[in-house]
Amino acid sequence: MKVDQKLQAWIDARKRHHLSHAHVQMARELGMNPKTLGKIDNHRQEPWKAPLPEFIEHLYEKRFGRTRPEEVLSIEELAKRQSAAKAKKKANKDQRRAAAAADAAVHGSTTREPE
Repeated sequence: MKVDQKLQAWIDARKRHHLSHAHVQMARELGMNPKTLGKIDNHRQEPWKAPLPEFIEHLYEKRFGRTRPEEVLSIEELAKRQSAAKAKKKANKDQRRAAAAADAAVHGSTTREPE
């Protein structure tokens, strides 16, 4: 399965910064940019900064009032759900178009001529 480029950036950030699926989901919900997580990541060079996972948890709790999301999804699972929803939407659209074409064939042309 091919993953969307935006989601692939999160997969790369998860690997690069050693984040859990929950931390990635929290960062996404906070509106963080996966490309700029390196600026926030401490990497033990600046002792006054909290490690990235703790920083994300702190911001998430501050904004949403809970420590973790109710349902934690991996990026791969999210991509599967999105592609399934997209396929379902496309199937519904194709079905509506087929019904409209069949209706037009039974009732004649869809364009009306002025009287």
